[in-house]
Amino acid sequence: MDFEYTLLKFGYMVKVLLAVYETYSLNDGIIAVKIFQKEKYNEREIEIGIGILRELNNLFQLRQLKFVNWGEFPFLIMEYANMKTLDIIAKQSQISFPSCALRALMKQILEGMRAFHSADLVHRDIKCDNILLHSPPGSGRVYSKISDFGFSKKVDLINGQTYLAGTIPFMSPEQFNVNPIITQKVDIYALGITFYKLITHKYPVNERKIEEQGKKMSQLKSILRPSEIKDDILWDLLQNLMEFDPYKRITAAEALQHPYFTSPEAIADVSKEQQDIASLAAAAQLEGNSNITEFDKDPTFIVAESIIKQFILEENNQKQKQYNIIENQENQKENKEINYGEEGFNTKNNYKLREIYLN
Repeated sequence: MDFEYTLLKFGYMVKVLLAVYETYSLNDGIIAVKIFQKEKYNEREIEIGIGILRELNNLFQLRQLKFVNWGEFPFLIMEYANMKTLDIIAKQSQISFPSCALRALMKQILEGMRAFHSADLVHRDIKCDNILLHSPPGSGRVYSKISDFGFSKKVDLINGQTYLAGTIPFMSPEQFNVNPIITQKVDIYALGITFYKLITHKYPVNERKIEEQGKKMSQLKSILRPSEIKDDILWDLLQNLMEFDPYKRITAAEALQHPYFTSPEAIADVSKEQQDIASLAAAAQLEGNSNITEFDKDPTFIVAESIIKQFILEENNQKQKQYNIIENQENQKENKEINYGEEGFNTKNNYKLREIYLN
């Protein structure tokens, strides 16, 4: 039985985009569906997503709504994020990302991580692709959403990790040890690398194999400052996040109190657009909108939709250009096959000439 039929059976209208199921529910509106193979799905992800995260109810974590353990294809119903992932920013160096938006985006993500860690959890696979972006229609703002909890688990300070979990460029130095003790500090290091990638559009260390990455990391004492990062206060924050010694590495809660977010310079950097969006949220709450949160009214947490849209539009333009090039190449190839025979004559215009020549 097709999975699409299964979703329809449970009342979800289906639209398939690049193997990602975007569905519509009368109760929940547009949602996302993650499909599992019966023998491979991770119960821990379900337990964390449906249970613990629902209790946390944090704006900057992707909400997981329902798990349906049906036949061959168990599936997880999740909040839908409509503006792709952080990678949309990280891979487009040609577009300027304003400092006020970067600061607010980092603040959102750190707040999501702070709440996640407050439940005594460690994510173990923080990276650009696992932080989604969502703009509620008509809101003018964008929320970051920490997602993909397949590697997440409760903190265990006794038993070492016996298998690889994480993505190589984002892995902390201690993760390359034999049977390492994994703490929440691996998430903090990964956030540091995530922010580094957002700003510089590259990784500080990125070897192809885990053995090579581990060897390179063992030769370093710290991540070197790249020329792209001019702001001393920003670099101080990143250094604290990417500290090689996990005992010295700061927590998400401590990072939120860093001068990069609290200094007079940070407050002065708030844009008029951020202030306007926050003011509209405060007014909406006074008018009875119960969905408004403290973060919606705080301009230092506001990421304007207009800024993220630039990255999405540019990516769409680049994809369209690539599609046009491929289409033109295919058309040229097709025309050549139609118009020319084995001897190189135009078979449409020179049919009689070919006939005379061959005879």
